[in-house]
Amino acid sequence: MISLIEKILQGDKRATVAFYQQYSPNIFDYLKKRLPREEDAQEVLHDVFLEALDALPLLRKKESISSWLYTIARNEVVDFYRKQKIKSILLSQIPFLQLVANEVNQPEFEYEKERVRERIEKSFSLLSPHHQKILRLHYEDGIAVKQLAIFFNLSFKATESLLFRARQSFIRAYERTAVSFGT
Repeated sequence: MISLIEKILQGDKRATVAFYQQYSPNIFDYLKKRLPREEDAQEVLHDVFLEALDALPLLRKKESISSWLYTIARNEVVDFYRKQKIKSILLSQIPFLQLVANEVNQPEFEYEKERVRERIEKSFSLLSPHHQKILRLHYEDGIAVKQLAIFFNLSFKATESLLFRARQSFIRAYERTAVSFGT
């Protein structure tokens, strides 16, 4: 008899639905106790199962599926609170950022803004087409990492890694253009 996990790995969509239906109620209860709002728990629940499906091939046969899912859930809760902290730090900087934005919108800054824009475009042109594409999709079009993973046919983690490498390539290219732009 083929196990539920083996069926999922073979691409059986009904097995995936059964897996979610079997394990999601308990994981959802766990998340509701640890997150401030039910909507947050629902969102994190989806992240847990996306991560689980990505990592399913790594699950050891003797490992408890429930324990494994709770570990993923715990890690996702930690990520949730880390993102909340970053968001609160950024939001606390808004008055300062508005002040800077008002300064930058003064006419004397137009020339400098144009030089920065040109430098960014030059740096971007030095990247590989693959890195250009993922950066444009994520930062210009606002496409989330999960959707990028589907688009590039990669796992979530592999997509995060690709995005990280693309950003690092851009930073290096931007630093190299400093000489030609006199900065």
